[in-house]
Amino acid sequence: MDPMSGNEILVGYDGSADASAALEWALEEAGRSGRPVRLAYVFEWLTVAGWIGPGVAPGIWPDETARRQVEELVRKAAADASAAHPELTVTGEVFDGPPALVLQERSAQADLLVLGTRGHGGFGGLLVGSTAVAVAAHAHCPVVVVRGEAAAGGRSGHVAVGVDGSDCSLLALGFAFEQAAARRVPLHVVRAWHPPTGQRPPSGPEAREAAAADRAELDEPLARWGATFPDVPVTVEVAEGRPASLLVDGSRNACLVVVGTRGRGGLKGMLLGSVSQQLIQHAHCPVAVVRER
Repeated sequence: MDPMSGNEILVGYDGSADASAALEWALEEAGRSGRPVRLAYVFEWLTVAGWIGPGVAPGIWPDETARRQVEELVRKAAADASAAHPELTVTGEVFDGPPALVLQERSAQADLLVLGTRGHGGFGGLLVGSTAVAVAAHAHCPVVVVRGEAAAGGRSGHVAVGVDGSDCSLLALGFAFEQAAARRVPLHVVRAWHPPTGQRPPSGPEAREAAAADRAELDEPLARWGATFPDVPVTVEVAEGRPASLLVDGSRNACLVVVGTRGRGGLKGMLLGSVSQQLIQHAHCPVAVVRER
């Protein structure tokens, strides 16, 4: 039987504070959705030549004692989570390989992947900032990145989402509606634009016309999702500015901020890869990055 059930919440876990915050977020999400939770510790065996994988010759660091310690860490974390949430199914598993590649591969069989931004160093170096960014950019399911310091302040408030009309941002909008409905909180939609380098921003009537045109482009997707989730209150903000800055500011009072992996270029360059990366590093609440499966 495939070890992944296909509707699980997969959590990158290494015992660090950020990984523990990610696990707590995943358990809360599972409590709303009823989905099982699987902890995934990615055991990376390194030598001077790079990763050599499982089955190496005896005596090459790390030894089997280290592996058993990792397995016990994951077993205990899963057992503690199950004891604290007896209504949920929580399991743990240790995988071998480079963390980013393994988590990306396993995400194809998960509904949601939850990560911390930073983890421990050494052979258990899971989820350093670069790993979280790489996984969020290439995973096969939505990815939620939880920083330890952002988790405590992100339990209440609205869901914020950045939308520019691109396919990825419309997927993000649907995910944000689902999250707002499940949490019974309002949804705040942010539409940002910035003039191309070297051009002055419009002002007066021209600026108002540009804002109205951008707002009108949101009418159809908002009406479609609003019909599916009629109980979700929605507010819309159309503003000139850097998308990342607007969304970081908008995350201060939010419980979750949602973006796509990539958006449009040019004037409406919202949700480019750099925007999701900046949110992962600087948002004041957990960040969900959504891409087409």
